[in-house]
Amino acid sequence: MADDEYDFFAPQPKPTPRVRHNVFDVVPDAFVGKTLEFTGDHRRVKRPSEAATLAPEEMTPSSEGKSPVQENFQQDVITDVEAEKWEGSAQSRLLIKGGKIVNDDQSIFADIYVEDGVIKQIGNNLVIPGGARTIEAQGKLIIPGGIDTHTHMQLPFMGTCAVDDFYSGTKAALAGGTTMIMDFVLDQKGVPLLEAYDKWRNWADSKVCCDYSLHVAVTYWNDSVANEMEVLTKERGINSFKMFLAYKDVFMLDDSELYNSFKRCKELGAMAMVHAENGHLIAQKSKEMIALGITGPEAHEMCRPEEVEGEAVSRAIAVANQANCPIYIVKVMSKTSAETIADARRKGCVVFGEPIAASLGTDGTHQWNKCWRHAAGHVMGPPLRPDPTTPGYLMDLLANGDLACTGTDNCTFNADQKALGKDDFRKIPNGVNGVEDRMSVIWEKGVHSGKMDPCRFVAVTSTNAAKLFNIYPQKGRIAVGSDADLVIWDPTATRTISAKTHHQAVDFNIFEGMVVHGVPVYVISNGHVVVDEGQLKVTQGQGRFIPNPVHSEAAYGRIASRELARRPQKVDREVYEGPVTEIKANSVEAAPPRHRNENTNIIMGDDMPADFHSRPPTRSGGRNLQDSSFSFSGEQIDDSMPRRQKIRVSNPPGGKTSGLW
Repeated sequence: MADDEYDFFAPQPKPTPRVRHNVFDVVPDAFVGKTLEFTGDHRRVKRPSEAATLAPEEMTPSSEGKSPVQENFQQDVITDVEAEKWEGSAQSRLLIKGGKIVNDDQSIFADIYVEDGVIKQIGNNLVIPGGARTIEAQGKLIIPGGIDTHTHMQLPFMGTCAVDDFYSGTKAALAGGTTMIMDFVLDQKGVPLLEAYDKWRNWADSKVCCDYSLHVAVTYWNDSVANEMEVLTKERGINSFKMFLAYKDVFMLDDSELYNSFKRCKELGAMAMVHAENGHLIAQKSKEMIALGITGPEAHEMCRPEEVEGEAVSRAIAVANQANCPIYIVKVMSKTSAETIADARRKGCVVFGEPIAASLGTDGTHQWNKCWRHAAGHVMGPPLRPDPTTPGYLMDLLANGDLACTGTDNCTFNADQKALGKDDFRKIPNGVNGVEDRMSVIWEKGVHSGKMDPCRFVAVTSTNAAKLFNIYPQKGRIAVGSDADLVIWDPTATRTISAKTHHQAVDFNIFEGMVVHGVPVYVISNGHVVVDEGQLKVTQGQGRFIPNPVHSEAAYGRIASRELARRPQKVDREVYEGPVTEIKANSVEAAPPRHRNENTNIIMGDDMPADFHSRPPTRSGGRNLQDSSFSFSGEQIDDSMPRRQKIRVSNPPGGKTSGLW
């Protein structure tokens, strides 16, 4: 190990028999299959279903289901080949030995036994059945699989469609250590939410290689939308809705619609999510850029400066606070918006900020690159900021708790698709990559740089998302009963990010050439080893839809008490029984004109005498200087009075200085 590398495993345990932790004792039903039942969809589907009923000696490799795909990480050109089928006992039973388990709140040295996709035992000197595969994790960290809170797989957008679909996107996610994505149902304005939801489920269910959940975008507002939101939360496993303050005339809601949608989220116990940019200002500034002849990718950032993002973040938080609804700001891209979120949290607002891999790992100076393709490849909304200190600043706030989760906004377009805007930056499809590289980029910029510890890394890449979207501890935790979504992480290994070697379908990578520490050696998804010593083995359709229940404790824990504490209270007082003036029916027409004559005063009216003064004259007969001389006409009240002649004085005010010498 080099002198400048931190030892994540010091002090190492002595090679003597380890003491057994009582807290991680053998679970009585460790060898009984577990199934969590939900209305409509099931969180857990046992694969294979028949194997669990057989004795270990009777179990044989399943001949049903799809074959996994095997890839080599080191290949410059990735070729999918048929791999061996999943082996029953070896694949469903795993023993991970010798690693350091890292959760968001603690880290310990212990072994993990996995069966049927669930963690059954954690501890030392475990008693396990035969037929289990053993993975040695000595010198490695064992962390919960990553949860990417923000993806857009195969999204139809700006006249084209994202090239990474639910297969290639989730395959790349697993290659980087992410075992669950949260995608967005985002259809055209006016499409019923339930219809859009069914469309996304049909796209995803047959393709996903890892587990996934969905957020639903609300791009217009009426009573039908409010009713569909209730159905989605109660019957379809949705607990989050996204509103836009940008994309005028496409997705944007006005402030009254935003408030109504927040109120509905509060009633349903759902999380309100906001894409925060001022759509009106962007529309105006875009026209100004075109008028100036600036049509390249750099204009995208110039018409969306930090103030435009910061103002919308501040407004969204204020509206959510009035609705008493927790709010989640997606894609925090600037210092201004991050500071606004941090300040609001310190004032007690229930707000959560989500920086993404792009805003943490690179900056917006690339949009001024001389190569149009390179510049256009970095176009997204809100844009990457040209201030090169922004990524480090956002990482500081993420490490210290002011920002909560990390996503990617993975929405990828190839060169020919980006070229739709070659003559007009407004037509460049917005979106960048990140789903494969998020974990390594955050480790490099956060942990390897010394800004955060491994426990905080687990929190911001997995645990916090699981808590906010109410799937903890099923996800985001290494504990008995949790899903076996695990990553055996080598904190000292390095790799170079490149579009030539990544597993995504897109032909560009915004992190091109970046050398990162932190590499997943093994990735386990639902008990299946999908990354195995550099080999990627995935099965299309192997992933499951994970329903997200409403009323997340992390988001709504304070809301009920806050509602009671902040409920408006009337003042009990005696009824007023005094006189009440009468208002004439035509009081507006009957009102006298402001100036009927030169002596009319705005307060006294025509009754003011010509020599009216509000204060008496001084003893010498002059006007009292405290007497108001204000007039709407611009005239002074004493203009008609004779002026006193100039008086020549021998000494200036304060006395003559020459007299002192």
